[in-house]
Amino acid sequence: MFVEKRDGRKEAVRFDKITARIEKLCYGFNAELVDPIDVAKKVIEGLYDGVTTSELDSLAAETAASLTTKHPDYALLASRIAVSNLHKNTVKSFSKTMEKLYLYVDPKTGKPASLIADDVWAVIEEHADLLDSTIIYDRDFGFDYFGFKTLEKSYLLKVNGEIVERPQHLYMRVAVGIHKNDIDSVIASYNLMSERWFTHGTPTLFNAGTPKPQMSSCFLLTMQDDSIEGIYDTLKQTAKISQSAGGIGLSIHNVRATGAYISGTNGTSNGIVPMLKVFNDTARYVDQGGGKRKGA
Repeated sequence: MFVEKRDGRKEAVRFDKITARIEKLCYGFNAELVDPIDVAKKVIEGLYDGVTTSELDSLAAETAASLTTKHPDYALLASRIAVSNLHKNTVKSFSKTMEKLYLYVDPKTGKPASLIADDVWAVIEEHADLLDSTIIYDRDFGFDYFGFKTLEKSYLLKVNGEIVERPQHLYMRVAVGIHKNDIDSVIASYNLMSERWFTHGTPTLFNAGTPKPQMSSCFLLTMQDDSIEGIYDTLKQTAKISQSAGGIGLSIHNVRATGAYISGTNGTSNGIVPMLKVFNDTARYVDQGGGKRKGA
């Protein structure tokens, strides 16, 4: 049975190499409570010929996570494996990663579709060496498995479906997106987020530094009018907000109740429940950030 390495070479699967890879990430754990050999055995059971080293790491992380009921440190081991895998699959340099995102071209149209705002890229390009040297990648290993997988699924920027950002890149992108040329504030903000003193809301993490930097978390609206035009104009507003990851609170006090007379049709109203179902279905369809999180 062979495994395909990240550089394309193939080599025979070796139990001792898998064990050593896992064991290396078990630093700080009680050897009696977290057993890398047990994880490696279970990983071997799930292998197939031609598996890639990246897939092998993913399997090892999932296997370790499944053992969390034995001891919570297995969740940390799972996270370390997953983070290490991401680091091996991504470019270390923050500025090079942002350059790749900035120069992104839509593969379907062949047209530039930059994922980083012009003014943000200008700051990154000017201060590339300082920003690159500020980042401390070991802090990525502080996430638990669930937290890291959430970042992977929804928050880290992708190119053609492949994750290109690391968590530390995310924090620095957000810091530059907010503070721009105030580099001292950029670095201070990065360190505060990176060291877990605070975090920004989801819209900020999604959008800061991008061409559409909508960073507000919550929007309060009132139904424009109790009419087809008023209801559907409001629905359009909520859809646009949800598209950019905003949460919505909507007052519908001015919408008539069930059975109320409608002079325009000489009929009666079906009330607010059917209308709210339309708003709910729209929030689920136009979810936050394009499939990143359900609308709310």
